[in-house]
Amino acid sequence: MGTLHDVYDNEGQSPWLDNLRRGWMSNGELQAWLVRGVRGLTSNPSIFAKAMIDTDDYDAELAELVAKGVSVEDAYWELVVGDIRQAMALLDPIHQSSRGEDGYVSVEVSPTLANNEAGTVAAGRELDDRIEGSNLYVKVPATKEGVPAIRTLVSEGRSINVTLIFSLKRYQDVMEAYLAGLESCDLEDLSSVSSVASFFISRVDVNVDGRLNEIGTDEALALRGKAAIAQGKLAYELFQQTFVGERWDALAAKGARLQRPLWASTSTKDPSYPDTLYVDTLIGPNTVNTLPDGTLLAFDDHGTVARTIDADLDQAHQVVADLLALGIDLEVVAAQLEEEGVASFAKAFEDVLATLAGRADEMK
Repeated sequence: MGTLHDVYDNEGQSPWLDNLRRGWMSNGELQAWLVRGVRGLTSNPSIFAKAMIDTDDYDAELAELVAKGVSVEDAYWELVVGDIRQAMALLDPIHQSSRGEDGYVSVEVSPTLANNEAGTVAAGRELDDRIEGSNLYVKVPATKEGVPAIRTLVSEGRSINVTLIFSLKRYQDVMEAYLAGLESCDLEDLSSVSSVASFFISRVDVNVDGRLNEIGTDEALALRGKAAIAQGKLAYELFQQTFVGERWDALAAKGARLQRPLWASTSTKDPSYPDTLYVDTLIGPNTVNTLPDGTLLAFDDHGTVARTIDADLDQAHQVVADLLALGIDLEVVAAQLEEEGVASFAKAFEDVLATLAGRADEMK
């Protein structure tokens, strides 16, 4: 039926779309993606900023909200919630047919709350209660303050997409938060609680490759383009080691779902790398890959469907060791990328509010 169907049917990986625009839901483009094999959808503040700044799709509703005296920030969330609900309706058949495995639509809490545990919990509850629906994921960043918020929200029976994971250590913290949250949940049947852990890929190579270029030796340059894939493979190894044994069996007996690793930031930033590099090399069962539409098109056209996620694990460990020997600690890299990721989303949020404020003034 096509590459996107094949990667799920043959290898157990769910391809999701990492983009959302209002026009796509009215003109049939999103539905066409679902027919091609897309099984879920993710959004973030940058995606909504681009959609609202680059198009006039939101102006009519914005004018109505302005006329009612709604604040710009409240109007932004009203527009976002409308898009998320519409997308959820389109993906609900996949959610139903997969018995709750796929068909999710993700919406992120305000990026200004990334370092505020209590604020993140409150915002997560508000979004989950406001939108409702079994195929909603509330996105929470895996910051130091975000991890305990994730545990709290999961313990309340809420489904969470944990975003901005850049390090193996933080990924372990995220899995622990999910398990502890499930153990604290009062639900007798845990099957209604779902989660994915969004591990970011290509941004790691952008950072590490820059460091390798500065070192400039043949040994260093030979490692370019290898760090992100190696770390993804090791993350999957940790996933396999975590969701086994007595602790997990007790939760699974109550219907608990695996917290699947989700590969995010999988478009190649370096034009010298193959455009499907971060898709072809991270395929395996019980995983998700969320791809921007350009990368989805590329993979659907010429991607390679084969289990690769747990191939050459020794080599992946060696890459990390070789980087450390050169003075590149991936935990240090992760701390920088997390800070940059939070700042990038916060700026996108501020930019879109400024744009909407300007348009609202013109409408008065």
